[in-house]
Amino acid sequence: MPRYEYLYGQTLSQLEALCNRLEMPRFAAKQIARWLYDKHATTIEAMSDLSVRHRALLAETYEVGFTAPEKVSISADGTKKYLYRTSQNHFIESAYIPDGDRATLCISSQAGCRMGCRFCATGRQGLQHSLSTNEILNQIGSLPERERLTNVVFMGMGEPLDNLDSLLPTLEILTSAWGFGWSPTRITVSTAGVASRLERFLDATQVHLAVSLHNPFPHERAEIMPVEKAWPIREVVEILRRYDFTHQRRVSFEYIV
Repeated sequence: MPRYEYLYGQTLSQLEALCNRLEMPRFAAKQIARWLYDKHATTIEAMSDLSVRHRALLAETYEVGFTAPEKVSISADGTKKYLYRTSQNHFIESAYIPDGDRATLCISSQAGCRMGCRFCATGRQGLQHSLSTNEILNQIGSLPERERLTNVVFMGMGEPLDNLDSLLPTLEILTSAWGFGWSPTRITVSTAGVASRLERFLDATQVHLAVSLHNPFPHERAEIMPVEKAWPIREVVEILRRYDFTHQRRVSFEYIV
């Protein structure tokens, strides 16, 4: 477990609360956010527009919280698979996929997964633990190719909507002007269909959605995707029909052929 609390992965409101606790000026929160998400500072000492006293005060309890990957595997087409160790001593993977002018990063939201899809190796592991916002965002922030990224997809290990309390702050940081400042159209979240959390996700974000369908017939889908028994795909579709996907935001359905 980390000795210090991590700054990387905290939203602006969390940073403002932190500054309030430490009796730092409110505007310092935006300064810290800029160092974390624009300049990608790796140490508190590098945050030079904070006073020496405030940097020392921060460093008593916090550190930035970057974690480098433990291993990288490179394929012939240039795809790179990065292996990270989590705070609970499990492992997660993210994949960097270059394709001409595009570069996509496929990131994980959990170590393991409890959805149990029969075609998925991660599902056979069961859920080990849900990642913190720091652990999700670190897969982007610590990436050597970070500046080349054009897109991020939450299609790695885990079910993103099963870890919504970490997913939403991550998306807020990625798309806010005080954070990465990305357009939501650069981000896609994939779900097996956790209907109980789908509306909260759709209301809180404008990122793209990909639904893992894989079979349109409920009985057959339930045989390969147990999630169908808890949240039928018909229920998911009924929720989606209440939202506008006619402009920049899109919904797609994934199918194994």
